[in-house]
Amino acid sequence: MSIKAYRPTTPAQRQKTTQDFDQITTKKPMKSLLKSKKQQAGKNNQGRITVRHRGGGVKRHYRLLTHNLPKNMTYTIMEIEYDPNRSARIARVKDENDEYYYVIADTNMKKGATFKTGEKAPIEASNRLPLKQIPVGSEVYAIELTPGKGAQMIRAAGASAQLMAKENGYATLRLPSGEVRKVLETCEASLGVVSNLQHQNVQIGAAGRRRRKGIRPTVRGVVMNACDHPHGGGDGGRHGSGKPPRTPWGQLTLGYQTRHNKKTNRLIVTSRHEGKRK
Repeated sequence: MSIKAYRPTTPAQRQKTTQDFDQITTKKPMKSLLKSKKQQAGKNNQGRITVRHRGGGVKRHYRLLTHNLPKNMTYTIMEIEYDPNRSARIARVKDENDEYYYVIADTNMKKGATFKTGEKAPIEASNRLPLKQIPVGSEVYAIELTPGKGAQMIRAAGASAQLMAKENGYATLRLPSGEVRKVLETCEASLGVVSNLQHQNVQIGAAGRRRRKGIRPTVRGVVMNACDHPHGGGDGGRHGSGKPPRTPWGQLTLGYQTRHNKKTNRLIVTSRHEGKRK
């Protein structure tokens, strides 16, 4: 896969790039696997903004993905499709009973190919099986955190985790963030790397393109008035000198722990922040 540049007919076009769509085999999604999607614009049922910088954007239908495929089956890849709601490509697959599903596509998936699920599936790209059956050193994606719940981790474009070790009923994984954590060996994962590897290298290039994605502008705190942000105020010179960075509501943003999940602390071998602390 490669990045494609536009002809520089305007200043914005000069900077803009896009991903290629060579892997995609159809432009028309399957109607029975679509669902209408209401734009919430980052607001709650009282109309108050609960997530900033959201709103507008083009209308999109949600694709009903299956993150927990039935086990011990062979699936045929019918189409590779674009999904406007996620960075990865999706695959339309058909099982032995002619049932259709959408799943996250990996870099090896092609129209007409097959893959298998279940404990007896061979160690081949795209196959989905428990971590205890996968060799150490393999790259995996779409990983379960709770057996039977379906894929929860490693679902974004170009992502993969490496299986580092297996002992005492747990598999140790190195995640893309640098975190090393344990997951039960009975959890399932798919072999391979998530599709659309070049997603992170795309240059947006134009403000309107980001607005069509539903992302509204972000204003820096230092250019606000003192009443609007802790970084605001001043005479146009030095801003917020001697103050640690904060949110608009005064919450510290650097070196401040925001994760408080004591239940799973014991499963994290190395935090994703360990390298930064050194």
